[in-house]
Amino acid sequence: MRRIGSSPFAMPDFAGATRRLVVANLCAYFVLLAAGLLARPLAAAAAAGLIFDPGMFLHGALWQPLTYSFIHSGLWGTLFELLSLWFLAGFLESFHSASWVLGLYAVSVLGTAASALALYAAGRVLTPSLMGMPVPLYGCFGGIFGLLVAIGLLYGDTEFLLFFAIGIKARYMAAIYALITVAMLFGAMRMYAFAQLGGALAGWFYIRMAPRRGMAFAASESWYGLRNRYYRWKRRRAARKFEVYMRSQGRTVRFDGQGRPLNDDPDDKKRWN
Repeated sequence: MRRIGSSPFAMPDFAGATRRLVVANLCAYFVLLAAGLLARPLAAAAAAGLIFDPGMFLHGALWQPLTYSFIHSGLWGTLFELLSLWFLAGFLESFHSASWVLGLYAVSVLGTAASALALYAAGRVLTPSLMGMPVPLYGCFGGIFGLLVAIGLLYGDTEFLLFFAIGIKARYMAAIYALITVAMLFGAMRMYAFAQLGGALAGWFYIRMAPRRGMAFAASESWYGLRNRYYRWKRRRAARKFEVYMRSQGRTVRFDGQGRPLNDDPDDKKRWN
């Protein structure tokens, strides 16, 4: 575990991935708010299509796992979510790249949706009477929980001010939040709590398995590696064709396994590259 000194409660820099995430959520909130003032039924229909409803997702609304986290309800709840997102993402971004933070947040959001879908599917199998019950999911608390788990695991000794007054280490703050979420499993918000725990678990897997420089960098490296293998295959294929052509002209040339020409004449110092 990485250790850094204690940190007072101070908002980190508003830049990079943190700014993009907060601004995107803030814009989505105000767009829906303005749409609700102009045409409330249209705004309600749009929000209903963007939140994550497992039943709608299974019937073709495949965009919902990506859009539900941008849908927020209520001014104070939205303010708390975005301030938490700013603080946690900004803290992590001061030690990691923007792509790493974005990958962690995205994986946590998708893990939250996957957990809600799993609970819905289990309800259909175990309790058929709940098949038609809507279980909508919205807000970015699943992604925030994933960020909090990352801070608790990687920077557990860092101290924050809880409620602006109580000093508490990051690992204990994450544990308290997890216990509160577990307690919610026995109440009316059990689906929401279960989904958040799924987001935290997805964040944990990301921390353990994701490349150090982020998923975007790893994906680009994989793409370039695949492209280079394709080009090497084309070079070997062209070399074989050239060998056949030169034999038809009464000459013999040879290439190595990488498609580079071989020089069989020890007196000839030139090599093709």
